[in-house]
Amino acid sequence: MAEAWSFVPSSVLKLLPDKLYNKRKNAAIELEGIVELLGRRNEHEKISSVINMLTTQFIKNPQPIYRKGGLIGLAGVTIGLFADAPQYLEEIIPPIIGLFADEDSGVRFSACEAMYNVAKAVRGEFIIYFNPIFDALCKLSADSAPNVQSAAHVLDKLVKDIVVEGDKFSIEEFIPLLQERMNIINPYIRQFLLGWINVLDGAPDIDILGFLPDFLDGLFDMLSDSQHEIRHQGHYALSEFLEEIKNSPLVDFGRMAEILVRRAGSPDELTRLTFITWMNEFMKLGGEHLVPYYSDILQAILTCISDKEENIRAVARETNEGLRAIRADPDEGFNIRAVLSVASSELTNRWEATRVEALRWVSILLERHRNEVISFLHDNFGSFLSALADSSDEVVLLVIEVHACIAEDPERFNFLIDQLVQQFRNDHAFLAKRGALIFRRLSVLLNAERVYREFASKLECEAHFDFASIMIEVLNLTLLTSSELTKLRILLKQSLVESSAMDLFVSLYSSWCHSPLATISLCLLAQAYNHAISVIQSLEEEDITIAFLVQLDKLVQLLETPVFTFLRLQLTEPKKHMSLLKTLYGLLMLLPQEGPAFKILNSRLKNVPPYTFSNEEVQHQTDTLFSKTKEDVTKNKDAVLQHQTDTLFSKTKEDVTINKDAVNIFDTIDFPFRLQQFQQILHRHRLYSQSHNSGSSE
Repeated sequence: MAEAWSFVPSSVLKLLPDKLYNKRKNAAIELEGIVELLGRRNEHEKISSVINMLTTQFIKNPQPIYRKGGLIGLAGVTIGLFADAPQYLEEIIPPIIGLFADEDSGVRFSACEAMYNVAKAVRGEFIIYFNPIFDALCKLSADSAPNVQSAAHVLDKLVKDIVVEGDKFSIEEFIPLLQERMNIINPYIRQFLLGWINVLDGAPDIDILGFLPDFLDGLFDMLSDSQHEIRHQGHYALSEFLEEIKNSPLVDFGRMAEILVRRAGSPDELTRLTFITWMNEFMKLGGEHLVPYYSDILQAILTCISDKEENIRAVARETNEGLRAIRADPDEGFNIRAVLSVASSELTNRWEATRVEALRWVSILLERHRNEVISFLHDNFGSFLSALADSSDEVVLLVIEVHACIAEDPERFNFLIDQLVQQFRNDHAFLAKRGALIFRRLSVLLNAERVYREFASKLECEAHFDFASIMIEVLNLTLLTSSELTKLRILLKQSLVESSAMDLFVSLYSSWCHSPLATISLCLLAQAYNHAISVIQSLEEEDITIAFLVQLDKLVQLLETPVFTFLRLQLTEPKKHMSLLKTLYGLLMLLPQEGPAFKILNSRLKNVPPYTFSNEEVQHQTDTLFSKTKEDVTKNKDAVLQHQTDTLFSKTKEDVTINKDAVNIFDTIDFPFRLQQFQQILHRHRLYSQSHNSGSSE
């Protein structure tokens, strides 16, 4: 091979490394002419020797000025070669690429300039070197020297034009390069990458959409960039892709959904809004393709349901409805247990809206896949039961609905009541706060009579007397005040004249005995006034506690409510309802005279029609009712019980006006036995209280 110096003038070799750019340029132009002539003569060996000389003596020279001369010389050679240039690119381009990373910024600038001229000369032929050139440009876009950045930008624009206009670009080979760099946070590099994404997305013959999952995560990263321009460009690119997805028949929704869900908890508002917007569109466009990813998607949606931004919450609610509307089947990859696990885990979420939607998901899955859901809830019963203590009424009501739906089966109903009683027993504050709400809602969903009978059955033999009293008082107060229990109250009013009502009265009575005031209330509701008198007579000094008086105060106030309208109207016929009058006077005598309840009840009794009986008669009846001598106290219990029973059933002519069926039912209840039962339970409460008081004093 002929040495280049033998046919390249020494003046050219001398001027190529000159400090002045114009002299270097003139030398390159002269070299261009020499190579052009060699090309026409087909003296390819000499051309290769020129390129080799430029590479070895200039490009690899330790002096920057020589490297600059070599770069401009290679560009001149390429231009001079014209159509023959592609066959020499393997010798020309690699040396130039190597100097993109030169330590001297002037050399890096010259490398950009040289590559620009080479690319311009060969156009699409240089695409085989696209990957290393792209890598170099990516780094140069963040170069510390502004002039190098500018030169790289000019070269980058030319490369983009060549890629778009040609047909040799391989998107498959490009995507790994792009994906590899998407996690770089340098703003210049991000702008460089966004520029390429937008250009390739706009190219008609390049399908970058099909590779979107490969760099989607990186695009979302750019939404939270510190620079507004990058956030704007990233959002624009994502918006364009979403529009294309709407019109594309082939989209990998599942893979992208896996990427998107990780953005639900982003601290950046734009990222969260973009995520939920995309997910909302995915629900509309390809919801059936997302079935295997439902649990992850639901987790993300439930996070956004409680977002601090209303626009995000609104889109999240719409997306949630879209997801819920898709009826998926386990055969299609729908993992019921995974979705339920997500819903269950969100029951402790600090945001009410998330807890509410989680429970709604449990409800709808229970409706669609009952057996699978019940199996799951059985294993996680504790978390769903503890949710009843939630601070939100709406959450509690939804939890009750779930439990009620499960408890439609007798075995599960019994289990639910058992668990509720146990939780109430362990947490009296929970009973006081949520007991009434739970009783009311269960009564609506599972039949009030069934619910009350079951609770009464569980509490009848309750060994924790304090708890039994408290729970019966809550059950009783709920019974007397809740509109949901109106039908149950109406039934109980028929306890003396209707067999099913009598049966209900008896089923409640045994447990109601744990609270004297609840027992009296039940008797008043059932119109068993004679028995109410006997219950009042059974009370002793130690039974009249502060708690008792508080409950009595509530009862007196309840007597003034619409629930006891029938009772107040009966007072218009005091001779016909003498036992009622005795009961009310008995309650009056138990109240402190200065208290508001005493004044209320006393005022009510003063309004009883005066012309039907004398004050002396009432006073005599009251004195008789509460007269107890020392001898009475020392009598045998059976004798006392017999005396109470005789008094209980002493009837005037007016009392006998009850119809025969009523009398028979009344006899069927066996009130003497019920009174004995009440006294026994009351006695056990006294012993329990005494033992606890003595234990406390020690």
